[in-house]
Amino acid sequence: MYLDFEKPIADLEQNLAEMKQVASESEIDATSAVKELEAKIKAVKKDIYGNLTRWQRVQLSRHPERPYTLDYIAGITDTFVELHGDRCVKDDQAMVGGFGEINGESFMIIGQQKGRKTKERQVRNFGMANPDGYRKALRLMKLAEKFNKPILTLIDTPGAYPGLEAEERGQGEAIARNLKEMFALKVPVICIIIGEGASGGALGIAIGDKVMMLENTWYSVISPESCSSILFRSWDYKEQAAEALRLTAEDMLKNKLIDDIIKEPLGGAHQDPEWMYAKMKKVIIETLNKLNQLSPAERISQRIDKFSAMGVVEEN
Repeated sequence: MYLDFEKPIADLEQNLAEMKQVASESEIDATSAVKELEAKIKAVKKDIYGNLTRWQRVQLSRHPERPYTLDYIAGITDTFVELHGDRCVKDDQAMVGGFGEINGESFMIIGQQKGRKTKERQVRNFGMANPDGYRKALRLMKLAEKFNKPILTLIDTPGAYPGLEAEERGQGEAIARNLKEMFALKVPVICIIIGEGASGGALGIAIGDKVMMLENTWYSVISPESCSSILFRSWDYKEQAAEALRLTAEDMLKNKLIDDIIKEPLGGAHQDPEWMYAKMKKVIIETLNKLNQLSPAERISQRIDKFSAMGVVEEN
């Protein structure tokens, strides 16, 4: 599947496929022409992906072939045991979590799962967790702390579920409690935005010692569409809203709202998932080794200082 701005690449790759087919059927040596077209495709890709607008980054973060949380878990862990339920109401399947082993190191891995097919998306509620999901996440974090295991969170959500039943069961309180409790966790906490990072739905599992974003992801208080809808009562200005929100990984790093950017394969993580998994594993283990050099008190102090330094307060 190609996005709108990828049409020049799609056209060239179709020409390449046709050229190879004709050469194969007619037994014509088209090696030089194929190499020339492949070089052109590579150059066009570098030009397009090297000059993406903020809205195009948002589109890439939502690509339907992009790896989701369970794909990353399968790709980076040797073993994984999923745990269920918040021990209060139910098991929210928009939020998944459990113990996983990465290079011999046990982690508590927690993240939002969107789902690919229509039925799975309904079951996963499109990655929008209810209060039960955030309470499950906190229960698993406390379990990790009890057994002195590091925590890895994978963020990919269009936001916390805004339904009436979610508000009735305390959506705001559940997210706020997660924020408060995550600041005081004694174990290392690594947070990675792997797709969409929208509003409190993302922040509810994103208070960590190291907060990182994949190259083609976004992180903001509101989505471009919702921002456009509020300001202009229309989604037609979503591209302008994306520019104004400054929501890309580069913007977040520049504003010191995240700690690092994890590079993706050319064209996005879905172009070479295995490469992306290997890169993620390397970054996670290297980050954990650095965090393990600090005492729990030092990590908590630095975590609080980092988030306290975000933003500017002006007094008249």
